Amino acid sequence: MLLGRRRWDPQPTSPAAVLLASSGSPFSRAAVRRAYELAGGEPVAVLSILKVYGSQFGLPNPGLLPTRREQDEQMTVVRRAIDALEQRGCTVDGQAGRMIAKVARARKVRYVVMDAPTATGVRRIIEGEVTGIVRRRLRDGTALELVDGKS
Repeated sequence: MLLGRRRWDPQPTSPAAVLLASSGSPFSRAAVRRAYELAGGEPVAVLSILKVYGSQFGLPNPGLLPTRREQDEQMTVVRRAIDALEQRGCTVDGQAGRMIAKVARARKVRYVVMDAPTATGVRRIIEGEVTGIVRRRLRDGTALELVDGKS
C-alpha cells in the first residue's frame, strides 16, 4: 500500500527525433507542423513547462510550486498537441515537466521545436527569454528550431 501520492510521473526516456516544447503557452499550428516535418516518421515528444515561482535555500518552496489547476492546464496544452500530431500520423507522447534541455538530453532528440518568443519590454526582462536559456543548455547535436506562430 502506498502511503503518499507520487508528485511526478516517471519521465519517458525512449528516444525521440523531435521535442516539441512550450514555456507554458499553447502550441501554434506552425510549430506542430514543423515538428511533424522534422520527425520524418520517427517519434515526437511533447513537453510543456510547469513553472516553479521561486525557491528557498536552493530548494523549491511548496507554496511556489505549480497548483493542480496549473498542472491540468499544461496537460491540456500537451494533449492538444498530441492529438494534432496523431492526426498527422505521428507516434507521439507527452508530459508536463520542468526542464526542456534535460528532457531533450534524456530523449536523445535531434531537434527542439519551440514557438518564437512574444514577450517584450518589462515582461521579457523579468521572466527572461526561455528560448535563449534552452539554446545555451542544449548539447551539441541538438538544434533549436524557432517557429513564427503567425504562419
